[in-house]
Amino acid sequence: MTGDPRTTPIRRATGLPRVPALRLAALLLAMLPFAASAQDAADPHDSAPVAEAQPASAAEPAAEPSTPAATRNGLDVFARFREGLADPACPADGGSERWRRHYAHAPERLGKHGDDALALFGYVVDALRAASLPTEYALIPFVESGYRPGARSKSGPAGLWQMSARTARVHGVAIGAGYDGRLSPVDSTRAAVRYLKTLHGMFAGDWRLAAMAYNAGEYRVFGALRRAHQVARDADPERLASLSGITRAYVRKLHALSCLLDRADERDAWLQALDRPVPLLEAVELPAGTRDLGRWATTEGRDAAMVRRLNPAFAGGRVPRAHRAHRVLTPARPPAGVPAPEPEVAIATSPPTAAGPAGSPDTPPDVPAADAFPAAASGPAPATQAH
Repeated sequence: MTGDPRTTPIRRATGLPRVPALRLAALLLAMLPFAASAQDAADPHDSAPVAEAQPASAAEPAAEPSTPAATRNGLDVFARFREGLADPACPADGGSERWRRHYAHAPERLGKHGDDALALFGYVVDALRAASLPTEYALIPFVESGYRPGARSKSGPAGLWQMSARTARVHGVAIGAGYDGRLSPVDSTRAAVRYLKTLHGMFAGDWRLAAMAYNAGEYRVFGALRRAHQVARDADPERLASLSGITRAYVRKLHALSCLLDRADERDAWLQALDRPVPLLEAVELPAGTRDLGRWATTEGRDAAMVRRLNPAFAGGRVPRAHRAHRVLTPARPPAGVPAPEPEVAIATSPPTAAGPAGSPDTPPDVPAADAFPAAASGPAPATQAH
């Protein structure tokens, strides 16, 4: 086009019949859209285009998000815990006042958004329910480590369940260069549940005696029963005077924790804090040749930061070579075609490390430093014999 159709004079071609004025006006109106399009094509500097241009970035593919984790409601975790209690009754005063004060912040740990405690608690509750064991045992990691996978005691025990190196080896938990299975929630929980299953059977299904045996060793508890002229099926743990006060207090600690959680559900604010999606955790075997935990998690579409937090057994996130495959605890992925809610945003806390010196449990800021569920408060490491 050589001119602007809005300014170029309209000439009637020679030989064509005269067009009446009204018809000519109608023809001109019909031509205006086409004339405007022609102008836009001819004048690229026009500041008022007909249609708004799409931004160039709109055509670029968006970064592929990681696969959302499968979740469940935190209230469901709590309900499964309560359903599995062997001794759900609480005294009117709520149990030991000393230990209720000591563990008063435990319910808040479970209700805190972004804290891994509730997800780990659910994982342990599931393992115990699958083994047909009372869920009072799920409170042991609160007493031992405050549900911190990387917790270390000055006296040597480590991990959720505060296993000593000897106990870990007796129960098949690997400890070697670059890997401490006591700091693996998968390996340590599997070993602890298997051991508790054995103790539960040894002591006629009395969870109190089994818990004391976990703390002090089964043969000490058997000896205390003999000296007190008791048998496991109708024992009174408070009368086992030959056991240390720490071991006898172990049951009171667990019962106080159970009652604290039971009483916490009377607070609407706490129930509302639990009423949120919580990642469902699963144990996954790492493929042969995996060397970097974070890279594997990213490749698999899992939350790499959470995977590293949950698995401090791998020093620095590095996966050492081993004669058997390593297993990691990771947020589960929903089945194909099943949408999952958005995962929680983790709070900014310092993750525990597996390579820290003994006695440096890297206590998160929300856990009080004074006896924050440490192993030292619950007595010596369990003296375990092979069965």
